[in-house]
Amino acid sequence: MAKGITKAQLIGRLAEKAGITKANAATIVSELASLAAKEAKNGFTIPDIGKVVLVNRKARMGRNPQTGEPIKIPAKRVVRIRIAKALKDAVLGRK
Repeated sequence: MAKGITKAQLIGRLAEKAGITKANAATIVSELASLAAKEAKNGFTIPDIGKVVLVNRKARMGRNPQTGEPIKIPAKRVVRIRIAKALKDAVLGRK
């Protein structure tokens, strides 16, 4: 299985493509991440990539895989990324 791109590689590619320093590209990446974290409760959209949202999960019954014993999984809030149609089409191709 192929490895994903690292943060350093991402910063390097952005800096090269935009013609800026790696320090400026690193600032942009970290600011984008902090904005997504702060605005997730309102829905944070990155055009052509997706939307970061908070989702409420209901409580449910699960099963301990080692013992097979049923366990109660409590309700909680989780962060989700809804992938944009443009990205799906680019990765998977049009049908």
